[in-house]
Amino acid sequence: MLTFGITIVRHGETEWNKKGLLQGQAIDSSLSDIGMQQAEAAGKYLKDVKFTNVFVSDMARARQTCETIVKHNSSCSGLEIVTDPSLKERSFGSAEGGLVVDMKNMATAAGQSWLDFTPPGGETIEQMKMRIKEFLEHLFQRMVADHCRPGQRETGMPEGALAGKPDDGTRDVPAHALVVSHGALIRVAMRYLVDELKCPLPQGLDMSHVIALCPNTGICRFIFTVTKGDAGITLSAIRCVFINRCEHI
Repeated sequence: MLTFGITIVRHGETEWNKKGLLQGQAIDSSLSDIGMQQAEAAGKYLKDVKFTNVFVSDMARARQTCETIVKHNSSCSGLEIVTDPSLKERSFGSAEGGLVVDMKNMATAAGQSWLDFTPPGGETIEQMKMRIKEFLEHLFQRMVADHCRPGQRETGMPEGALAGKPDDGTRDVPAHALVVSHGALIRVAMRYLVDELKCPLPQGLDMSHVIALCPNTGICRFIFTVTKGDAGITLSAIRCVFINRCEHI
């Protein structure tokens, strides 16, 4: 059995974000000046949080944000940064490169929420959930391989009220992964963890927080317990610590 934390961070602002344009997968833009400031702020906020693993999307805006956070962090020196394409942004198909408002109008015409609407040629929510599931399976395998040792004492799911500190929920866990990704993917991941994996929400959070779009360099954190058995690695418990924290900006 292994209990570990996952801290998920959205990339910083790009010029495309600033102009209200859809980047998706086709537009591999870099961070704007404000985006770099946001990444620096996130790095300083998380500087004393202990990470044992780092995973990042293969897109430039996420990699820049991740590298900035890692640069500031006191525990990340020498850690491998694992680039995982399954963490990349949602494909918005024909809407990529256009205005977000245009996609909203397309969704309205189709009688759907723009956050759930799939433009022609775009990636569906169900396809994104499959990517998230595949990433979690890979992450579980890597965390167990790196941190689960024969005869290791079992650790329970940490409890307790939040102290409003950067390391909330992770002080008593033996492993902790930093994951840097994108707004649409993070939003679908939050819904997948709550709806599909039945993760309970802490007091004060409700579904409005789960379905909200994560702000640039917003931070989410969950605690997982997995068990390795003859049938492979299974999820034993999951707890949400917080969603879309952004006090550093």
